[in-house]
Amino acid sequence: MRKLLRGRHGACAGVRVTARAGAIALAVVVLVSGGPLSGHDFDATIHITSPLGRTGLPGTIRIVARVDGAPQSQPIAVQFFVDNVPLSTDTDGPPYDAVWSDENPFEARELTVEAELPSGRMIRDTLTLKPLEIEEATSVTSVLVDAVVFDAKGRFVKDLTDKQFTVFENGEAQDLTFVRQDRDPALFALLVDSSQSMAIRSDAVRGAASRLLAPLAKDDEIVVAPFAKSVLSVTGPTTDRVTVLDAIGAIHHKGGTAILDALSEAAGSLTASTRRKAIVLITDGYDENSETTIEHTNDTLKKSGITLYVVGLGGIAGISLKGEKLLKGLAEDSGGRAWFPRDEHDLLVAYDAIANEVRHRYLLAYTPNNQDRDGTWRAIDVKVADDTYHVRARKGYNAPAPPPVRASLEFTGVGTTESASSLTRDDIVVLEDGVPQQVDVFQEAVLPVTFVLALDASGSMKKSATQAQDAAREFITAMRPEDELATMLFATKTNLVHPPTKERQKALDAVGNYVADGGTALYDALYESLTQLDKIQGRRVVVVVTDGRDENAPSTGPGSLRTWDEVVEKVQQTEAAVYAVGIGTNVDRDRLHQIAALSGGAAYFPKDVTTLAGDYQRILDELRRRYVIGYQSTNPARNGAWRTVRIKARRPDIEIRSRGGYYAPPR
Repeated sequence: MRKLLRGRHGACAGVRVTARAGAIALAVVVLVSGGPLSGHDFDATIHITSPLGRTGLPGTIRIVARVDGAPQSQPIAVQFFVDNVPLSTDTDGPPYDAVWSDENPFEARELTVEAELPSGRMIRDTLTLKPLEIEEATSVTSVLVDAVVFDAKGRFVKDLTDKQFTVFENGEAQDLTFVRQDRDPALFALLVDSSQSMAIRSDAVRGAASRLLAPLAKDDEIVVAPFAKSVLSVTGPTTDRVTVLDAIGAIHHKGGTAILDALSEAAGSLTASTRRKAIVLITDGYDENSETTIEHTNDTLKKSGITLYVVGLGGIAGISLKGEKLLKGLAEDSGGRAWFPRDEHDLLVAYDAIANEVRHRYLLAYTPNNQDRDGTWRAIDVKVADDTYHVRARKGYNAPAPPPVRASLEFTGVGTTESASSLTRDDIVVLEDGVPQQVDVFQEAVLPVTFVLALDASGSMKKSATQAQDAAREFITAMRPEDELATMLFATKTNLVHPPTKERQKALDAVGNYVADGGTALYDALYESLTQLDKIQGRRVVVVVTDGRDENAPSTGPGSLRTWDEVVEKVQQTEAAVYAVGIGTNVDRDRLHQIAALSGGAAYFPKDVTTLAGDYQRILDELRRRYVIGYQSTNPARNGAWRTVRIKARRPDIEIRSRGGYYAPPR
C-alpha cells in the first residue's frame, strides 16, 4: 500500500520543497563565485558522460566527465566521488576520467564529479547508477483459484473434495494440486466512498461494518481506504477491529467521486501482498471524476487476482459506469458479487452475504499444463461433479509476462583518419530493425579482453617468418596484463598451441616455435578460434593474420573442412569481434572485410609484413576506445530471431563499427 500511504498531497509538497532548496543553492553559488563576470566562466558546466547505467558485468569502469564553457588558460582539477567518498582527481586536462571497480552492480551507487573554476565557482554533476534487476524466465508454477459452490436453492455447499472438482484452463483440464476450505490469512481492503453524498449513510456503514468483521479470522488484515476524487488517508493493514471501525467513523465526507480511479489504484497497490486479497467497495455515487477507463480497471483487477465485492448504497448509476450492470460485471469477473441494498436492513444482509462467502470459499490450486510466460489472458472454468450445483470463481488470470529483452552491444566510432573517436551517448542514435531505441546504458568498454591470435603458418609465410614473429612478440607484450590470450597456428591443419591464459610466456614460446609449411586452412582457423571463445564471458576478440586465401598447399582446392557459410553463422552466434590482417596481394579481401564487418571488428591490408607491427597496435588502440551500450528492446518477443541493430553517429565524419545486431533470447 505504499502508493496509497504516500497520497497525492505529499508528493506535491515534496516538489515545492525541492524547488525552494534549488533557489537557495543558486543564490549561494552566485555569492561565492563573485558574480558572472569575475572569471568569465559563469556558463561553464560539468557532466558525467560515462557510465550511464549498468551493463551487468562487475569489474573496472572508466568514469568520464566533460567540462564545457570553461576558459582553457588555467588548469582545472576535476574530483571524482563514489557515494560521496573521494575516488581520484584528474588535473591533466580533458578527457577527465577516473577508474573505478564496480564490484557489486546489484546495489545503487552515486557518482559525483566536481571542479573549481579559475573564478572560484564550483561546478558539479551527480548521477545515480541504479542497481541491476534480475529477470528470470521461470515457469508458471502455480495458480490459485477461490471458488464458492451453491446448490439449486442458493445455499452454500460445504465439504467437497478434490475428486468432485475439475478445473479447465482455456478448455483444457488441469491436474489439481489441492482443494481445501480452511484458508490462509487474507487481506481485506474496505474502499469506502467519502464523497459528500455518503455523509448521511456514514453511521449505517460503520454499524454494519462490524457484521463484516465478525467472521474474519484473527490474523486477517484489514485496510480502510476512503476515496473521493482519489484515495485519501489510509488506515492499515491492521488486525485490530476497533481501529478499523474508528477509521470508518473518522471519514470526512466531501467532494466528488472517482470510483474507477480508486479501484485501479487500490488493486495496483495491493498486488505486492502475498496474501489472498479482497476489495469491498462501498459507494452510492456517480463516477464523476475518473480518468481511468473501464477496460483498464478490469484489466488491473484481473492481473491482481483480487476478489471484488461491491455494496452499492441507494442505487448506482453513472455516465461512464453504466450503473449496476457494470459494477456487477467487474465484481463477477473477479469471482465476487455485487449488492445494491435499498435500506439499512438490506445493507446488513449484504454484509452477512460477504462474510458467509469468505467463510465458505474453497481454495483450489493447480500447476498449468501451459508453462509459457507469454502474458496472455487464460480463461478458467471450475466445474463440480453434481451439475445441479453452481460455482462462482474468477474467470481467469494473466500468465506472467516474459522478462524484457535487453540488448547489449559493443562498438567503436572511427573518424576520417581511421582512428577511434571520443563519443558520448548524445552522439549516437540506435535503431533495432528500424525502430528507435532508448539507450539506458552507455560506458567505455574497459573490461578485460580474451584474445585468440590465429597466425598463418602456411608455406607462403616462409620468407617473412622472422618479421612476422617479431611483430607478434610486440603485440603479445603490448597487451594489458588483465587480458587473456590463446595462440593458434594454422597451415594445412589448425593447431591450438594453448588455451586462453594471462601467462604471456606460453604465447611467446608458440611464436618462437613458429615454422611455415603447408596449405592455408583459413576457414577452419576462424571457426576453431570462435569455438574457443564460445563459453567465455565478457569481451572476446579474434585476431587472424594471413597472407593467403583458403586453399591447399598446391593451390588446387580448398584448404579447410569448414565452409565460409559455417564461419559466417559461427561469428553471428559467438558475439566476438574479428580483426583480420591480410598481408600482400593474394588475400581474399572481400571475405576478410565481410567477417570483420559482421563482427564489429576491422580489416587491415598491409602491403607486406614490415608494417604488421603497426596494424597490431591499431587493433589494441581501437579496443581501448570502444563503447558498450545497453537498452530494453521495444520488441518483447523471445523468439530466438536475429535482430539488426544500426548504431548511427550524429556527426557525419564518424563511422560506427559494431556486430550489427543480436539474437533475441529463445522462449
